[in-house]
Amino acid sequence: MIPWGYTVPAVASVIVVVLFELAVLKTGLFRKPAYWFTMAIVTGFQIPVDGWLTKLSAPIVLYAPEHITGWRFPWDIPVEDFLFGFAMVTAVLLLWERARSREEAR
Repeated sequence: MIPWGYTVPAVASVIVVVLFELAVLKTGLFRKPAYWFTMAIVTGFQIPVDGWLTKLSAPIVLYAPEHITGWRFPWDIPVEDFLFGFAMVTAVLLLWERARSREEAR
């Protein structure tokens, strides 16, 4: 059974953001080492915070099991959280890059 509630939107958000960059914005962000370094920093902070919020021993944030894959890594973090995090941060950076390039063109 496909967990439609959280997994499908998480995967779709990544696909939409990546396609938006490759087909529309074309900022070249994915080719920049600074982008990947930024994503490593974001993930480095996301793991302890999200791990604390979603730890199965004393969760603060609960997920309905039928809405997620059940895959958790590391420290009980649902993998879907990383997908949404990637899409959200990448979308913001893409729009920032787009705005910066438009400002420089003026």
